Parts: sequence; structure tokens; C-alpha cells
Amino acid sequence: MSDTVRPASGSPAETIAGPRPAAPAGRLPLLDVLRGAAILGTLMTNVWIFAAPGAEWGILEGGADGSSLRRLFSEPSLPLAAESVFRFLADGKFLAMLTMLFGVGLAIQFGSAARRGQPWPGRYPRRALFLFAEGTLHFVLVFAWDVLMGYAVTALLVAWLLTRTERFRRVVMWTAASLHLAFMSLVTLGAAASSGSGGGDGPDRSVVDLYADGGYPDQILFRLSNAGVLRMEPVLSFGLLVFLFLLGVRLFRAGAFGPDATGRRLRARLLGWGLGLGLPLNLAVSLAGPDFFLLSRYVAAPVLALGYLGLIGVLTDRLRGGGPLTTGLTSVGRTALSCYVTQNVLCALASYGIGLGLAARLDGSGPWWVMGMWAVTCLLLMAGSTLWLRRFSTGPLEAVQKWALRR
Repeated sequence: MSDTVRPASGSPAETIAGPRPAAPAGRLPLLDVLRGAAILGTLMTNVWIFAAPGAEWGILEGGADGSSLRRLFSEPSLPLAAESVFRFLADGKFLAMLTMLFGVGLAIQFGSAARRGQPWPGRYPRRALFLFAEGTLHFVLVFAWDVLMGYAVTALLVAWLLTRTERFRRVVMWTAASLHLAFMSLVTLGAAASSGSGGGDGPDRSVVDLYADGGYPDQILFRLSNAGVLRMEPVLSFGLLVFLFLLGVRLFRAGAFGPDATGRRLRARLLGWGLGLGLPLNLAVSLAGPDFFLLSRYVAAPVLALGYLGLIGVLTDRLRGGGPLTTGLTSVGRTALSCYVTQNVLCALASYGIGLGLAARLDGSGPWWVMGMWAVTCLLLMAGSTLWLRRFSTGPLEAVQKWALRR
């Protein structure tokens, strides 16, 4: 087939790699730390979905506006300040980081196939389709705002793009970014123009009752009945997914995650530019109000995510001795798929009526219990994954995936 690469002397694989130095063949410890931080960071955003009235559906009907930095000017208080800063630091940033790291993982698998002289994409589409199946089960059984399905579809496209030239990928990358920015800008302008025209009365009471007191089969049926709406995020942000995947590929091939001087220099640049541009940009769109939510989450947040990559990388370089936090993040990163699903299961059982029902019991009591639930979940995941890896080489869901793909 014309889109299959069999690495050899003068092959497309060499063309794609270009003149850059080869990436380290061994495992890069920093990637595990970053992946662990991204997994736990996404929960900093998702935990508010579990705790909100109407949960997964409630954020579509006004539940996402729970806290804004802008409100601090008219309603200053310590609880609101804590919640606002917590959300500001997390929303969209760690998701963008996780997306870039998924592109890094794709580049690593491509490089591994090239070193072994194996065709590409080879069996990778099977892996992507299995990931899509895992995401589908996760969406139906656990959490409506699953990211795995969108990643699987994007990975199929980017896996093919890795067989193309660097110039072609660069054109696709920036075209996707431009179209995404234009689309988000147009939708934001439309939202701002129609602001105040009605709506926004909060989540439907029947949906609130469903998650507070309804049965588990009823919640599954609700997700299936509203799958078209609940699965719109990866469709609307597909251009961003493609851009971030390819950006992850470029960062990896440039050596941004290596332990050498090149890697440290690139991480310092990411820290400076990402925080220098990302913080004021995110502050501006956050203070602009809820009409700019899409620009905040899907345009400004990825810029700050680059700063987070650099910041975590620089801190990891300086804390070479490790420690409990580094060990915990590394363990979560090595069992990322298992931890991603487990954290959502734990929060669902803690928040919904099928479990402890904390969302209904503690409704209106302030943000502290939500942040506490995030902290406890993170500690459980770091401790549990560390203990698991003392006996097993991969996480449980990773092991199931490997077993299924071998067959």
C-alpha cells in the first residue's frame, strides 16, 4: 500500500525524521511524570462535573459557570477565590497537555517500528480501534465526557500523517490550528451577540434527580439517549486535537523530553514562552466572562499547557533525587489508562446517588469538599499505582489491552 512505510536506507522514515538527532531508545522518565500530572490534572476539571447538579448534563445547561475569576470583583470571598483559582489553573490546560503527550506516544511507537524495520502503520490501527472501544465503554458505563474516543480517531489520522513528509505535516498542523481558531472565534462572537437573550435557568430538575437518586441503568440509558450531544466536544475540537497531536510529535523529535542539554534548553523555553504568553491570555479571556468559555478552554488553555510542560520539566530536572510526589506521578503515568478510568469511577461513586451521593448531600456547602475529593482521589491513585507496579509491569487495563491485541 502506498501509505505504508517500511523503514530502510533512504526510506520515507528517514525523510520524516529529517536531520534531527535520534530520540533516546530507552524510556524517558520525564514523560511518565508529565503523563501522571496530566491525568491527575484533568481530574481538577472533571471533579466539578461530578459535583455539579445534573452532573454530566448539567454543565451544558449552566452548570459550567459555577465559578469565574470575574465574579471575585463583585463577590469577594475566600471560598470563591479558592474555587476560581483552582478551576483557572486546570480547565483545559491539563487536557491539552495530555493530548500532546498522546502525540508523543504515537511518535515513540513510530520510531520503535522504524528501528525494528517494521511497516507503519502496520498493526497500529488495531490499537486505535481497541482504544475507541475502550472509550465507548467508558462513555457508556462511567463518564460522558470521555476523551479516549476522540483520541482514537485522531490517532488514526496522525498515524497516517507520520508516513508523509515533514513539510506536509506542518501544513496540516497549522491549517488545523487556523481552522480551529476561526471556528472558535465565530462561535464566541455568536454567543456574545446573543448574550442576554434568554436561557441559562440551570439544569433540568429531572436530570438532577437522575444523578442524585436515579439507578445506574437509568444513567446508562440517559447517556445513550443523548450520545449525540454528549459526544460533541471531540467533534468540535477535532482541529485542536490534530494540532496538539502533531505538536507533540514535533516536540518529541526536537528532543524536548530528553535528559540532555538540548532537552533542558527547550523545556526552559517552553516555561518562559508558555507562562509568559499563556497566563495573561488566559486571564484576559477568563475575565471577559462566560461568553468566552470556548476561547478560554480550547484556544488560550493550550498555550498555558506548554508552560506547564516546561515548568514540570524544569522542576523534575532540579529534583533529580525524586521523592514521594515524583514517584507517585511516575506510577500514575505508567498506568495512565487505568488511572484515568479509575479516577472517574471513584468520583462517580462518591458523588452520585448510586454511591455516597455527596453531590446532593453537600450541595451549597462550598467548594472545599470538591477539592478534598480531588486530593483524596489523587493520593489513592498515586499510592495504588505505586503498589501495583511493585508486582506488575503495567496497569490492569494496559495489561488487558496488550492481551487483547496479541490475540
